[in-house]
Amino acid sequence: MLLPGAVRYLLGSPGATGFGSKSTAEEVTPELGGAGAVTAVITGATSGIGAETARVLAMRGARVVIPARNVKAAEDMRARIRQECPAADVLVLPLDLSSLASVRDFAGRFLALRLPLNLLINNAGKFSHGQLALSEDGVEMTFATNYLGHFLLTKLLLGRMEETAAATGVQGRIVNVSSSVHGWFTGDWADYLRLVTSRKIPYDATQAYAVSKLANVLHTRELAARLQEAGANVTVNCVHPGIVRTRLNRDREGVLTDLVFLLLSKLLKTIPQAAATTCYVAAHPRVAGVSGRYFADCNEALPSPAATNRHEAARLWQISEAMIDAQQHHHDLLLFPPAQTAGGRT
Repeated sequence: MLLPGAVRYLLGSPGATGFGSKSTAEEVTPELGGAGAVTAVITGATSGIGAETARVLAMRGARVVIPARNVKAAEDMRARIRQECPAADVLVLPLDLSSLASVRDFAGRFLALRLPLNLLINNAGKFSHGQLALSEDGVEMTFATNYLGHFLLTKLLLGRMEETAAATGVQGRIVNVSSSVHGWFTGDWADYLRLVTSRKIPYDATQAYAVSKLANVLHTRELAARLQEAGANVTVNCVHPGIVRTRLNRDREGVLTDLVFLLLSKLLKTIPQAAATTCYVAAHPRVAGVSGRYFADCNEALPSPAATNRHEAARLWQISEAMIDAQQHHHDLLLFPPAQTAGGRT
């Protein structure tokens, strides 16, 4: 017997917001029209959900900045957006999220442009196939790309977001794109990463992906608390876009994969539907002032119990600060300090 939530999902029945699983990015953003002064940085915007997010926000009048490791793909995306919206203001800058040095370089380039920043959408995602791979900073590649690079990017751009909000009176919004897969991991994420990075346990790509997405939700929780304490006119929320056949999961081609997607075809979202929750949280007036929440199908939802642990959110923040500080000062990478030293916020 299907649960009520599953029935609503399959039927696309709207939730409290008036939107549901079948809503599209265009349908949830009509109020953004005329947002000419809004500037949005969107990672992972060369394909899939990120590309649709960039297209719709540009169509609604926002200036869109596309950071990309593959600059040619980003330029092609800019051309496609401008073909549909000739007046669209789309900028392309190089960024490899798996490299902390590249993140710092991107932030420096963007800040030097002296543009305002209203929206930061941390959308890029990676699923590492095969054996363990480490970033140039010695971090498990999925965690480095999906979480740590975004953590540093947000940290470096937050000051500009706060300045923009203070100068314009328009609340800044940060959107972290996670996944319901974050609930698949229930152990000690720091211990898991330490063991897998040192090759003391077998590498499991799905577990690594789940850990990175759990980190996205914990980051959202801790950052929201810090923004509130600082009195900043900036919010941060996390979204689960839904399951969609994007390049991220198309890489897992094969007879079994194709069969699974055929059987689950009724559960899959189109890319416009999958981008809806991101666009809703980034742009809809109803989300003004809402922070530290988790959204799915354009409505608030409950993340996993592990993702609501305040101690773990603070612990993740401290460990992340240690990791990026170690890279910046060329010290040995301090991956995982003892949990008892985490304490509160620093």
